[in-house]
Amino acid sequence: MAEDEADGTPAIPDEETPAGIPVPRTAGGARRPARRALLAATAAAGVGLLAACGDTGSRADPAPGAEPPRGTGRASPAPSGTGPAPGKTARPGRKYPELPRGGRELFPRHRLVGFCGLPGAAALGRLGTGDPGERADEIEKRARAYAGDREALPVLELLAVVATAAPGPDGRYRSRTPDATIRRFHRIAAGHRALLLLNIQPGRARVLDEVEALRPWLLRPDVGLALDPEWEMGPGEVPGDRFGRTSGRELTGVADYLSRLVAAHDLPEKPLVFHQVAASVLRQESALRRRPGVALIKSADGIGSPDLKRATWRRLVGNLPAGVHTGFKLFYEEDAEGSSRLMTPDEVLALRPRPEYVMYE
Repeated sequence: MAEDEADGTPAIPDEETPAGIPVPRTAGGARRPARRALLAATAAAGVGLLAACGDTGSRADPAPGAEPPRGTGRASPAPSGTGPAPGKTARPGRKYPELPRGGRELFPRHRLVGFCGLPGAAALGRLGTGDPGERADEIEKRARAYAGDREALPVLELLAVVATAAPGPDGRYRSRTPDATIRRFHRIAAGHRALLLLNIQPGRARVLDEVEALRPWLLRPDVGLALDPEWEMGPGEVPGDRFGRTSGRELTGVADYLSRLVAAHDLPEKPLVFHQVAASVLRQESALRRRPGVALIKSADGIGSPDLKRATWRRLVGNLPAGVHTGFKLFYEEDAEGSSRLMTPDEVLALRPRPEYVMYE
């Protein structure tokens, strides 16, 4: 893979699709899927149309106990628990919100299994195909195969901020999914006792700004966060031209923000997933720190045969910082191209360390 002479960031090779859009490759040389290469162009065509037109107004923070602002919806009643947020003292008789299937902490009780995507954009993941309710039913069944010695917790990972090839009105090269779409998927997740993860592909936007814009949703006990730093671009960079990057310090800053929300609102533990396609995407990993009330999950995002995916797994999770959990991504189409095949649940669970979040795209 070519590297930028200035900073060593992997550039997307010159090979192009018939439409003239570069096709990235993985760190192991495997071709990145067409859906990744087409992502920026698809989003530039109008993510609001793809995501079912809805209210795209500001995501203002509601006052405690107030009705959420228009476009954010109201969470379904959460199950009640008996434990306070980390660092707080339990109040006698008070019930605290729990995770969708019980408890206040994700691990080691649960194993997360999910689909990702955006409605109306099948190229961006399984969640964007067909009826969302049917996809939620499907992931419920799929999750059971991964339960093992844990309880399966289904996940809907919705693209809430999508990188775009065009700068947009504010020059940030990203588009925010309408609140009406997020509300729709939150209702589906709540109806299936599933977690909703809001995925951020920030383009040139500041990551924490995009996280803070989702605050009304993150105040709900069944909503977590996922970051896709391969689409986090620096000044002068355009999504689709090269892989983006983040740092351990930046991820810790996001974890700090979530930890404060958890403590202030007595919320159950929040998942913070960061997907990683290549070693260069995460700089200064040693600076990554755990924070109370936040489960850090590093998801290995590699494409190819089972052997290639195992090699990518070993390379990316070989030296995890203390307390970081593991995730593993599978691609229905790209992993099975040519003579290859999709890994089975038993093969995924045979990885060491065993993945605690398995996501299908």
